[in-house]
Amino acid sequence: MGFATLSLKGRALRLLSQREHSRDELRRKLQRHVEEGDDLEAVLDDLQSKDFISETRVVESTLYRRASRLGSARIRQELQAKGLAPELVHQALVTLQSSEFERAYALWQRRFGELPADAQEKARQMRFLMARGFAGDVVQRVLKGHRPEGDADLNA
Repeated sequence: MGFATLSLKGRALRLLSQREHSRDELRRKLQRHVEEGDDLEAVLDDLQSKDFISETRVVESTLYRRASRLGSARIRQELQAKGLAPELVHQALVTLQSSEFERAYALWQRRFGELPADAQEKARQMRFLMARGFAGDVVQRVLKGHRPEGDADLNA
């Protein structure tokens, strides 16, 4: 059976087998496949009642896949775009705050590994980290040579 002839439920299950999706994401992706007589909300209700759709798992999956490469601001945007409940997004961001500096430092270390030699290079490194959603104060600490606890400062 090809993808073109799949039922809404079949399409939803195929999407869910690839990665976790929120109810809103599935609704958006399946909306164009609704035919007369189909009840998309009933399909989504059924999948949610059977725990195939779980907002908590969507949050956990997103954090697992993206936290090492993105700051809190970008992750907040992604979670909000998935149509997740604001309190779930807030809880996820609280969890991320404690590791924001360490994650920014690790990403900077992998990408650059050494402090910028001039203003142009500093601006480039700063843009890189800021574009990935890390807060300005965190980026400043990284580029001033601060290291996560346990490591000596780079400029010591």
